[in-house]
Amino acid sequence: MRGTRALLIGAALVASPAAQAEGQPFGLCLLDIAEAAQARGVPQPLLGEQLLGLAPDPQVLAATQNQAEFVRPVWAYLDAGIGEARVAEGRRRLEALGPLLDGIEARTGVDRFTLVAFWGVESSYGAVLDDSSIVRPALRSLATLACGDPGRAPYWRDELVATLQILARGEVAPERLTGSWAGALGHTQFMPSVFLAHAVDGDGDGRRDLWSAPDALASTGNYLAAMGWWRGERWGAEAALPEGFDYALADETTERSLAEWAALGVRPLRAAPGPETARASLLLPAGARGPAFLVLPNFRTILRYNNALAYALTVGHLSDRLRGEPGLARDWPRADRVLTTSERRELQTLLAQRGHPAGTADGKVGPRTRAAIRAYQAAGGLPADGYADAALLERLRAAP
Repeated sequence: MRGTRALLIGAALVASPAAQAEGQPFGLCLLDIAEAAQARGVPQPLLGEQLLGLAPDPQVLAATQNQAEFVRPVWAYLDAGIGEARVAEGRRRLEALGPLLDGIEARTGVDRFTLVAFWGVESSYGAVLDDSSIVRPALRSLATLACGDPGRAPYWRDELVATLQILARGEVAPERLTGSWAGALGHTQFMPSVFLAHAVDGDGDGRRDLWSAPDALASTGNYLAAMGWWRGERWGAEAALPEGFDYALADETTERSLAEWAALGVRPLRAAPGPETARASLLLPAGARGPAFLVLPNFRTILRYNNALAYALTVGHLSDRLRGEPGLARDWPRADRVLTTSERRELQTLLAQRGHPAGTADGKVGPRTRAAIRAYQAAGGLPADGYADAALLERLRAAP
C-alpha cells in the first residue's frame, strides 16, 4: 500500500501541484479516497486524471445548510413543486411517453403518475440538466463534501468512490458527469451508489444512461420496486378529521387500516388510496391548522428517495394532480411565522432540557423532533400535533 500511495502522490503532484502539495488537508483527503477507490477497482491513471487535481467548490458546502425541503415552510415547497405549468407539462409527457410508461408499469408495478412526478420534482422533466447555474461537475461536488462535511464524510466518500467506479466502467463520459450540488445524477437525480445498484437500460441501446429520459424513468421504477413499492396502492391521500379529534393519534408512525381510521372518523377526502385493509398512518405536517394526510407504505418508499416530508408530499400530490385531481381542500397556515434554522436548533435544545430528547440539534425538524414536540405538548395539556411554530418556541423559552 505504501508503494501505491507513492504512485498516487506522484500523480497528484503532476495533476495539480498547488492543490495537492504535501500538508494541504484537501489534497491529503483526496489521496485517502484515491486509495479506497483503487482498492475497489478504479485504475490509478483515471484517479490521476479525474480526482487528484480537483479543488473544492465553496458553493457546495454552503448548499448543505440551505436545503429547501428542510428550511422552507412545507407549503412553500409544495407551491414551488406543483405549479400549473409543471402539472401541464407532466400531462404532456404522460401522453407522449405512453408506451414506455406502459412497459415500466408492467415490469415494476410503479404507476406512471408517480414516475413522472419524480421526474418533474427532480429536474423539471430534464430542463435543469442544461442549466449551468444549477448543475455542476459531480466529482468536484462530491470531493468537496467528502473532504469538507465532517458530519457525513463516510457517506460522501462512498458516493465519490461510486462515481469513480461509474467512470471506470465507461458508463458515462467524464464531461457528461454533472449533477446537483450533492452529486445526484440525471433526469431523476440518482446518487452514484444508487446508479450502480439500480440503474437499467430503458431504451434498449445497451447503456445505462440517466441523461436519457427512458433510462431514467425505467431506473426510477426499478429502484422504487426494489425499495418495496406496493403494486396497486397509491402514496396516500388528504384526509378529513372529525370534530374533537385526538391529535395524539397523528404520530406518523402508528399504522391502522383505512377501515380502522374510518371508524375513528378519519376518511380520505377523495379517492381511497388503497383497499380498506391497507395500512396507513396519519400525518399533520403543519399541525392542527393545516391539512391532514393518510399515508400508506408507498409514502415511506418515496421517503427512501429523499427523507423529507415536504419532498414526499410534493411527489405524492403532484402524482395526484397528474391524474387529474384538484389541489388540496384545506389550506396551510400561511400566516405563521416560520422558525429560522437557529430557532429550530434552540427549540430542539430546549425540548431536550425539558426531558424530551429531539435528537441532534441540527435545525431540521424530523420524526424524532416531532415526537419530542408531541410529548411536550401532551405533558402540558396542549393539542399534541407535533407542530414546531413560534408560539411553541416562546412557550419553551418561558418554561422554568
